[in-house]
Amino acid sequence: QQPLSPCVAGERLCSTEEATAGSGTYTRHGFIFSSLAGCLERKSEDNELPVVSVVRDSESQLLPNVGAVVTCKVCSINSRFAKVHILYVGSTPLKSTFRGTIRREDIRATEKDKVEVYKSFRPSDIVLAKVISLGDAQSNYLLSTAENELGVVVARSEAGVQMVPISWCEMQCPRTHTKEFRKVARVQPQFLQT
Repeated sequence: QQPLSPCVAGERLCSTEEATAGSGTYTRHGFIFSSLAGCLERKSEDNELPVVSVVRDSESQLLPNVGAVVTCKVCSINSRFAKVHILYVGSTPLKSTFRGTIRREDIRATEKDKVEVYKSFRPSDIVLAKVISLGDAQSNYLLSTAENELGVVVARSEAGVQMVPISWCEMQCPRTHTKEFRKVARVQPQFLQT
């Protein structure tokens, strides 16, 4: 088996005389083409034409990059930061969970010294945030919600009902009408995931 070489969707791989089309490929006009982006795999059976297939490279899975907008879920909070699990980069779900931290000073753009973490996030809130650094040895991504579009997009009240934003810093439970503090995102339509 040869080392895998990357290929893009639609790339012409070889002629059908040289190999048989496997998964992730299609044939046209006597040639085999890649039907997806991934790595070219060529497997030879005894005395038969090798089978070429294209496998999605699991190693090259999407990673949160600096500047990427990510959707994450708050796991725990303390007075200095909120710990989150990153679930999506843009609208693409991640195969594995990445941990992130939103520090107190990265929650809001203004009046950073007055920010209180528990008035911004609660565990199990769904938050839109931006990656500001790839973190440290604990592999935690540092995230920021300092823009208007970033912050809490989905939160449940004490009664377990999804709350409705009523201002940039408050959400209200439609059932009990209780108000709770949050760093509310002004959601852009392209980030709304139902």
